[in-house]
Amino acid sequence: LVFAAGAGSHIVATVVSSDYPPAAAGIPKIGDGLNVSLEKALTLNPDLVIGWHDSGAARTLAPSLARLHIPLIYSSPKTLADIPEQILHFGQIFNTQATAGPAARALRQRIHSLQEKYAHAQPVTVFIEVGASPLYTIGRDPLLNNVLHTCGGVNLFAGTQAAAPQIDAETLIVKQPDVLITTEPSPTRYQQRIQDWARLQLAAARNHHIYNVNPDWLFRPGPRLVDAAEALCADLDEARRKQ
Repeated sequence: LVFAAGAGSHIVATVVSSDYPPAAAGIPKIGDGLNVSLEKALTLNPDLVIGWHDSGAARTLAPSLARLHIPLIYSSPKTLADIPEQILHFGQIFNTQATAGPAARALRQRIHSLQEKYAHAQPVTVFIEVGASPLYTIGRDPLLNNVLHTCGGVNLFAGTQAAAPQIDAETLIVKQPDVLITTEPSPTRYQQRIQDWARLQLAAARNHHIYNVNPDWLFRPGPRLVDAAEALCADLDEARRKQ
C-alpha cells in the first residue's frame, strides 16, 4: 500500500514476509509478524510505524514507541473499497498525492466495474482452501467475504467465529459448495488438490468447478487483492454459466 502510494522510499525497515514489489527486497528486515527486534527498530529512528493489527509485533513495539512519542498507526482494510482509500491516506501522510491519487482512482474504477457487473449475479456457494493438511478455510474475515460478495459468491463458513477455522472433509461433503477455491502457489500442488477433491466425490469436483487463485494476491490486503477479485469473479462466473 505504501509503495502504491509512491512512498516506498520512505520505508526504512519491514518484516521478512514483505517481499513485494521487487524493490521491497532491498529494505532491511528486522523481524516477522509476531516478533520484531525492538532494538533495531529504535536504532532506525522511525518517524512512524505502520502495523496491521494490535497484536504480535505491533503490540510488542507499542509501549516503547509511546514512550518515545513515535506514532503507531494501523492499516487493516475491511472492504475492497478501503484499499484505494488507504492508498490516498498514505499519499497524504508522505506527501505523495501525485502518485497516490491516480493509483487510487484506477483501483476504484476496477472495483466499481466488478460491483456493477456482478451486482445481480446468481449467488454461488464457495469454499476457499487456506491449508490442506489439516484443512483450513476462510471464516469470519470481513475483507475476503466482501471480495466474495462483490463476485456474487457466498462463503459457506462466513458464520464461524474464527477468521480461519479448521474443518473436516465430512463437513464439506455435507455442505457441498458450488465452487472450490485452492490457493496453491505450485501448479503441481494444484493438480494434486484437484485429484484429492475428486476422490471425495464432491459435486464441485465432478463439475470441474475447482479454481486456483494466487495466495499472495488473495491474502495480502493491498492493490493485488483487486487482481485476485477480478480473477475470482471470472472463475465464479464460469462456474455459474456451467451450472
